[in-house]
Amino acid sequence: MQGSKQADEQGSVSTRVMEMATALAIMSLAMLVMYDSYRLGASWAFDGPQAGYFPFYVGLMMFAASAIVLVRAALAKGPRRRFVEPEQFRLVLALLVPTAIYVVVTAFLGIYVASAIYLTYFMRVLGGYRAVVIAPVALGVPIILFLLFEVWFLVPLPKGPIESLFGY
Repeated sequence: MQGSKQADEQGSVSTRVMEMATALAIMSLAMLVMYDSYRLGASWAFDGPQAGYFPFYVGLMMFAASAIVLVRAALAKGPRRRFVEPEQFRLVLALLVPTAIYVVVTAFLGIYVASAIYLTYFMRVLGGYRAVVIAPVALGVPIILFLLFEVWFLVPLPKGPIESLFGY
């Protein structure tokens, strides 16, 4: 039993590897911030800080913190822990995939129709609610958001063909 568990864990990504990968990614982002801040001017001028002064030091702190995380993860001792269990990963994908689809559908149908579909999916598939509960929420929330943003605040959000039928 113990041997099969260890073999199963050998095929997965460890927490240590993910910590190191994340640290390297943030270090890369920090270097980009520092480079661009330096390009803008990252020193103290006669009349105060230049445009890149504060972003440069924020990038420097990000780099330093990530370097500490990288070194600690690289030097860490102890048992190899799995980053994510298969069941946990399935739950993450159950949220991530529909959300990515929602973003794409928003470009074609607008945010309000896409939101109604998105809410319907989550309430039915993940929540297990019946249509009697789903319909008022999946239709009501986008309608309230439409009134709030488009009518009262006059903030245009991405719209699709249905909103154009109503003149928006």
